Amino acid sequence: MQKELVNEVLQRNVKALAKHTKDELRMMPATEAPLPSVVDIRRIVELVKCIIFSDYFHKREADAKMRSYVIGVNMEELYDLLRRQVACALQFCEECAEGDVKGAAEKIALQLIEQLPEVKRLLYTDVEAMFHNDPAATNYGEVIYCYPVIDTMTHYRLAHALHQLQVPVIPRIITEQAHSKTGIDIHPGATIGEYFSIDHGTGVVIGETCIIGSHVSLYQGVTLGAKSFKYDAEGNMLNVPRHPIIEDFVTIYSNASILGRITIGHHSVIGGNIWVTNDIPPYSRVQQSKAVESSFEGGLGI
Repeated sequence: MQKELVNEVLQRNVKALAKHTKDELRMMPATEAPLPSVVDIRRIVELVKCIIFSDYFHKREADAKMRSYVIGVNMEELYDLLRRQVACALQFCEECAEGDVKGAAEKIALQLIEQLPEVKRLLYTDVEAMFHNDPAATNYGEVIYCYPVIDTMTHYRLAHALHQLQVPVIPRIITEQAHSKTGIDIHPGATIGEYFSIDHGTGVVIGETCIIGSHVSLYQGVTLGAKSFKYDAEGNMLNVPRHPIIEDFVTIYSNASILGRITIGHHSVIGGNIWVTNDIPPYSRVQQSKAVESSFEGGLGI
């Protein structure tokens, strides 16, 4: 193919794509500052992982001073990335964008770092829960290195802390990175207690307004979702509580769908492939009806 033709096609389409469309401008923040960087946000999660599980995702340091030094270096990089990325994200908040964005971002970054000890405590309870709920786990290191729930919960617990600090966009980027990697979809707005475990994990969905207590176990394919949506007088969808409340010590087996603002009482067990849309009292056992056996001749009756 002639080089002139190639250059003409490339240049024509570069010119067309470089122009902002009406929809593009409508969806873009009004300011012209840089937008959040997906690469930098991924690095933020990696740094949090290295700080919280420092002996696993960084060279193990026997000397306490060297360990503090390594964590300190990571913490400085984390703070720098956080304040810059939060400042970029605040463009999506009209009220925030009109104020001192730099100062607000620095404050939020420090508030997030103040929460890291609690995030670490919660994550180690998740490791404990997963280890004790799966007989295939031979040691804690195997859980931390290999189990998708720990990677997912690291993303989620960081994203949830940022969500509570009212940071736009970034919490969703963080949880969707985990979703793409593990197949576990947790909205950062969901509230999840300590000692949480998901065995296998693929296909699990946890909605924004879901509230999950402590010592809760899920299996693959579980959906904690909404049954219906509410609208205002003008037809706009309302963001109101619409996902389940799961109380303490509940186990939900694979492919169960728990839908709507209902409560699953503590110490209950929900069997696999169950569709639940009503409150379940504590200490309940919910399972499928027994299969109906029928005989078929020549394909009739199927």
